[in-house]
Amino acid sequence: MRFVLLGTAAGDGFPRWNCACARCAAARDGKLPARGPECAAVTGNSRDWWLLNTSPDIRAQLTAACALWPSPRHTPVRGVLLTDAEANHVAGLAVLRDVPGLKTYAAPPVLAALAPARAALDRHDPWEWADSLTEGGFVLAGGLVVTAHPVAGDPPAYVPARASDDRWVTAYRIEDLATGCVLVYAPRVRTWSPMLDDLIEGADCVVMDGTHFAADETPQARRRLPVSGRGGSLAALTRHPHARRIYTHLTDTNPLLDPASAARAQVSEAGVEVLPDGTEFVI
Repeated sequence: MRFVLLGTAAGDGFPRWNCACARCAAARDGKLPARGPECAAVTGNSRDWWLLNTSPDIRAQLTAACALWPSPRHTPVRGVLLTDAEANHVAGLAVLRDVPGLKTYAAPPVLAALAPARAALDRHDPWEWADSLTEGGFVLAGGLVVTAHPVAGDPPAYVPARASDDRWVTAYRIEDLATGCVLVYAPRVRTWSPMLDDLIEGADCVVMDGTHFAADETPQARRRLPVSGRGGSLAALTRHPHARRIYTHLTDTNPLLDPASAARAQVSEAGVEVLPDGTEFVI
């Protein structure tokens, strides 16, 4: 299984277009590495690639990843696995509108929220839209078996009827049939749960939500699982030293963006990685 981190920042990327904080200024000056909005790609055979979310920067991200470059006749992108309906995870679907037969998986409330966008996209080239929570999971071209698992999360702000539903956000378990290797992709997590421990226990690699380093980093930080602290994700991930562990979805207030920070040293000492955009590796 091959995996590419196409983007590793939260929201509008790093630096944010409308922010002049010290970290964003350092990124504009080239002192810190810039990052695009969170997005990734995975394949089991190096021919059929599947996107994990589609950021607003997906065109640039695909252009920067030579493994996903098109041939003269077609693109290797076969479809998309959406973790939620947030604008920064679905906006890139519009860029992919001319790909015929693209298959997109998402949980039922996400598919419902995207109904107007789905209708518009299908006028270009009809796509196949599928329930990611289908019982028993599903098989992707390239020899990957996927199961989706709901994690705590809220619907996006643009959804007018914010009905209670525990399926708005999902994590994915992706297994390579040929090797048995397992990837867990969970870029949006509000609270840790025993289910996450169970998923990671049998995984070879986990890509985890690292949005905020501390719970009091911003007022919005309380809506996401922080990295640090007794109840943070770092403490939970240290229980799984067998797996390669990587943080993604870093917001501009997060000190992990600075390789020289004490926060980065703490995470590195625990064996968890913060990797640059474009990093590709084999699981």
